[in-house]
Amino acid sequence: MNSRERLQMALNHQEPDLIPSDLGATVLTSINQSAYTRLRRYLGLPDTNVRIRDQVQQIVTVDDDVRDHFRVDVSAVVPNDSDKFHFEIKTDMDRYTYFYDEWGIGWKMPKIGGLYYDMFDHPLKGDFTKADVDHYPWPDPGNTGRFKGMREQAYTGAFEKKQGVIISSMSAGILELAAWMRGFENCYRDFCGNSDCLEYLLDKIVELKMAYWEKALAEAGEFADAVVEADDMAGQNNMLISPNTYRKFVKPRHKKLFDFIKSRTNAKIFFHSCGSVRKVIGDLIDVGVDILNPVQVSAVGMDSAELKKEFGADLTFWGGAVDTQRVLGTGSVQDVKDDVRRRIDDLAPGGGFVFAAVHNIQANVPPENIVAMWDTLHEYGIYSS
Repeated sequence: MNSRERLQMALNHQEPDLIPSDLGATVLTSINQSAYTRLRRYLGLPDTNVRIRDQVQQIVTVDDDVRDHFRVDVSAVVPNDSDKFHFEIKTDMDRYTYFYDEWGIGWKMPKIGGLYYDMFDHPLKGDFTKADVDHYPWPDPGNTGRFKGMREQAYTGAFEKKQGVIISSMSAGILELAAWMRGFENCYRDFCGNSDCLEYLLDKIVELKMAYWEKALAEAGEFADAVVEADDMAGQNNMLISPNTYRKFVKPRHKKLFDFIKSRTNAKIFFHSCGSVRKVIGDLIDVGVDILNPVQVSAVGMDSAELKKEFGADLTFWGGAVDTQRVLGTGSVQDVKDDVRRRIDDLAPGGGFVFAAVHNIQANVPPENIVAMWDTLHEYGIYSS
């Protein structure tokens, strides 16, 4: 059985020969550059020019020699920035390096000891009207440079590497991007006091996303097994917005976007939402989500066994293979092995499970623990049939 067949069986809730795994196919299932450099040395692989795939998270494009070592099953299809956008990291801010992304959002990272970039400038902050949305210099989602190489990536992944193929989005999620544009405090206030303008902004983001997916799926949709969308709507202990607020403002727009995507590809909807999202998992299934990531098993209400029992018939769990917060970074090798075995027991039966850490592997994770994670998969993640 090849990797693509393995992934497809799992996504169709069948048991393949081995649980399929992912490391680096998305910016949500990858590894921080510091941890990656240490991992390569631990594996005895040659030093290489580490390629940063996502500046904000400081995560890497995982090289084929690492992917081959761990026998991962999924290939990435990654859009480019618009060829009209010039990315530049600047250093003229005291104590920080910083950049502005394609959306006009400012990000900064401490020059000494920084591991990630944090937002510091929101382009639609302050007083906010529909005219601000109309007049904003939005990125062109259909810019031809954005799609250069995507078809080749997809074809190579599916037919040369014989791996599963997943296509990434051009931006953060509908609600998430609105919050980044407005600033979180402003955005959450908008729900109560400026909802017409907020909905106008949300609709604009949906429009831009649909324009992107129209072209991306025309390029690579026929080869795709999954496509990535996301919206972080919860924290460690609860939702960031109430379930009713989600259902009123965001759910209909998720439905519109996912229906649009599914009308143009047979690929599954991979949906990333961190934290304690259990209260709206049923709603996500309603709007067409097929795959939930990262399955943050340490968050309130996100017990892996309970999630599988309640939602396993409808969802594939892509992630949740080890507790990233409490085990992977600070636990012993044996702690990692024990936790991985627990998550496999909880999530693997009947298929519908893709092995990956809860979100990206963080900077503090020792290479021994990463190796233990995948060793346990290959020892314990074999289906009996």
